[in-house]
Amino acid sequence: MNFALVTGGSRGLGAAICKRLASQGLGIIINYHSNETAAQEVAETIRDKGGVADLLPFDVSNEQSVDSALGKWEEAHPSDRITVLVNNAGIREDSLMIFMQAEQWHKVISTTLDGFFYVTRRVLKGMLTKRHGRIINIASLSGLKGLPGQANYSAAKAALIGATKALAQEVAPRKVTVNAVAPGFIRSDMTKDLDEDSLKKTVPLGRFGEAEEVAALVAFLASDDSAYITGETISINGGLL
Repeated sequence: MNFALVTGGSRGLGAAICKRLASQGLGIIINYHSNETAAQEVAETIRDKGGVADLLPFDVSNEQSVDSALGKWEEAHPSDRITVLVNNAGIREDSLMIFMQAEQWHKVISTTLDGFFYVTRRVLKGMLTKRHGRIINIASLSGLKGLPGQANYSAAKAALIGATKALAQEVAPRKVTVNAVAPGFIRSDMTKDLDEDSLKKTVPLGRFGEAEEVAALVAFLASDDSAYITGETISINGGLL
């Protein structure tokens, strides 16, 4: 069976992506770091609809944790393979640069960038061997235009976009595509502390997006219909420039 691995898949965008990819017939590997209850709820929702869902806890920013967890999954699934990887795990630790602590900087950078590197490197070999794969990196509007108070988050997501472009060129000959999705203001756990009423006035479409709308775009990029799209960063932000 073909599986999709979604990092940070227990809540928000990740949960919506897991459910949408499951509806396309993929088995789902739900990665989470600590919230097992939320991950289990996502898995049960998928299974209730006849889908296949595995829970796989590991810290994306820890190389040994990544290799150990994925190694055990591969041993338990010798006839299955991961054909879709969604690098969704990320955190925000917003602060003006003058007040930002070193821990806030490193934690945000490590989760997004080290997580992308460790997980993608581990999964990529199988995709290249089978000459098929889809890698979708969840970036952000913040990584495209920068947002005040998010120097760490903007840096992490901008670097992820650069890595997307580079990796896409490396693996294209093996029929593996690599794209990024850059959401704007999406209603989720990540944005629940934002002032939605004032911020939505800056959005030409006049509202925050829904997690399911982002999941639909990810599902397209994971499908065969997107086979000639690679190295791209696709914004989904209601018209924000």
